[in-house]
Amino acid sequence: MSELDFENLLNEEQLAAAIAPDGPILVLAAAGTGKTRTLVFRVAHLVQRGVPAESILLLTFTNKAAREMLQRARELVGDAVSGIWGGTFHHMANRILRRHAGHLGFGPDYTILDRDDSKTLIGQCLKTLKLTDKEFPRPMVLMGLFSSAANSETSIAGVLENRFAEFDAPEADLERVRSEYTKRKRDMGAMDFDDLLINCLELLRNEKTVRERYQEQFAHILVDEYQDTNPLQAEIVDRLATRNRNLLAVGDDFQSIYSWRGADFRNILSFPERYEDAQTYMLETNYRSVPEILEVANACIKANPEQFQKELRSTLDPGEKPAVARVRDGDEQARYVVEKIHALRREGIELDEIAVLYRAHFHALELERMLTRSQVPYTIVSGVRFFEQAHVKDVCCLLRLLVTPHDELAFRRLFRLLPGVGEQTAIKLWNAVGKHCDLRDEAHRAALSGTMKPAARKVWSAIMEELPADALDGMTGDHIIETFVEVFYQ
Repeated sequence: MSELDFENLLNEEQLAAAIAPDGPILVLAAAGTGKTRTLVFRVAHLVQRGVPAESILLLTFTNKAAREMLQRARELVGDAVSGIWGGTFHHMANRILRRHAGHLGFGPDYTILDRDDSKTLIGQCLKTLKLTDKEFPRPMVLMGLFSSAANSETSIAGVLENRFAEFDAPEADLERVRSEYTKRKRDMGAMDFDDLLINCLELLRNEKTVRERYQEQFAHILVDEYQDTNPLQAEIVDRLATRNRNLLAVGDDFQSIYSWRGADFRNILSFPERYEDAQTYMLETNYRSVPEILEVANACIKANPEQFQKELRSTLDPGEKPAVARVRDGDEQARYVVEKIHALRREGIELDEIAVLYRAHFHALELERMLTRSQVPYTIVSGVRFFEQAHVKDVCCLLRLLVTPHDELAFRRLFRLLPGVGEQTAIKLWNAVGKHCDLRDEAHRAALSGTMKPAARKVWSAIMEELPADALDGMTGDHIIETFVEVFYQ
């Protein structure tokens, strides 16, 4: 592995951060200043210094970002980066919990509920507690409420006051729903995404052997988008970094926009207070935007008193001045955008060279109507995540049952696919087999089949014939999926 020429590959600001001495480091990376490049070269620098890959923890907010960074680091220093723990906070928490969840009363095969699973389970809780009045908050709203309370470590009363002031549901009833939801998850041996962080932090707080193991393992911790950490994530990082104190936090207080999902910008503002010996580096040279845009950005942010003062500087040639349009409402905004599109078309700009960006998908509703009325063809680049698509979740339910026979949500979803089986019938089937569906047990399979009506039994038997109980342990996951798809979806 040849030594990298850091001086010629990075600018002065990036270089200083990438090769900074050990200890707590805060890198304030303004937009477009090469934050990812700096992180990648920091990883390469550590590896070239001889730091073992398995003692480096790289935390990002998407697994895609982690994969990209590690791939770029591999291109610089080769396979020496193999073994780095890279991924999201939830990914890291899951890895730890798979090994140590027994301390919390969970098995290593616990199920992770996605948003749709959580919504379904909360809906069942509402029925059980007879809180199905149309005035009571719906499952999706309750998910947001419970998640906000968990990620901000705030009581339901506190979240109601700060974010859901319009709620008139009794706090006691909301607590009953959350208590029932927590109990059902525990009974199923399941965690939702918030639980991954909550339970990982509980391990680090209360299990000394677990805490010391990972404090010793992670000699260097690098955190991307630190301004978006919530209180749980910030404490997890602080606890892991206690022993070696080699923590590099990269972020930009200017870009903290996720308070609605629990992010607390005070984590980054208080970093120099929590780590009094922290070294701070500024990345202010912008490679992305023309000077005119940065001038607007600097002016907009300058008046904010709660910030680290930065001044973005562009490396690009001057361009057009950005335009600000003041509009009355969403309909007027949509008309303005469509008129602008028509003006660009008259200048010879093709439609596939025009993009409209918006913060959230519901913001596009007025625009979609206006584009349709104006007969402007458009394509929306949005959609459901792969594993949240209905047919993918259906197939995965079979795998979930094979791994976790007490996964009630997987059972009920899978069996509702069969002819003549609705929600209530699926519940009766689940109760009839003792709330446990072991597809590796021939007697159990026979008992299950015997509880079904002929139409459902015919389809189920066809699937089970291709997946015999005594052969399941020797089958790979892809073979089981392929068999199910071929037999069932035919």
